[in-house]
Amino acid sequence: MQIDPGTRLYKMYKPVGFLSQLSSNNAKQLRTKRFVSELFNFPEGTMPIGRLDEKSEGLLLFTNNGALSDKINRGGIEKEYYAQLDGIINQKAIELLQKGVEIGHQGAKYITKSCKVGRLQKETAISSPDGSLRIGRHRPNSWISIIITEGKFRQVRKMTAAVGYPTLRLIRVRVGGIHLDLLNPYEVEEISPEGLPIQPI
Repeated sequence: MQIDPGTRLYKMYKPVGFLSQLSSNNAKQLRTKRFVSELFNFPEGTMPIGRLDEKSEGLLLFTNNGALSDKINRGGIEKEYYAQLDGIINQKAIELLQKGVEIGHQGAKYITKSCKVGRLQKETAISSPDGSLRIGRHRPNSWISIIITEGKFRQVRKMTAAVGYPTLRLIRVRVGGIHLDLLNPYEVEEISPEGLPIQPI
């Protein structure tokens, strides 16, 4: 797609404990929740592209271009996550995830699309876990990379739970051709949208 010359694009390492919103019309949320607008003074008209739930972390994109946001959200763009799982995942569970599993979505049953899943070494973790995450130090756990092209609410967490391995920690590391790279939690970087390497598979 052609990128409007006035487009601005940012990437953030969203930390655990923040909503992927700049603000809210919900008075209770305003009193009890934290928003990513605390972390950076975005120009007026900027919006988050997609979302990460409050307990998830990693790559979150922002832009002032609504068409670009819609393209990334709805265009079958790959999104890659590193997931730390409760237990040592076996090959059968990996194959089930790859083929698609049944999860709940908006009160109905939903079969996820086929995706790419592979084991990772524990050292792949980008940073130390947030202290609010309850990750048992003495319990066996394992890491996977999972690449999906859709984004249902809490989808990855629901998928791993469906095969018997609840997600303990979830980090998004890539959206299309944009990588988290060396960003640390709370950091924001403005990047150039020119030649944006985001294509549907």
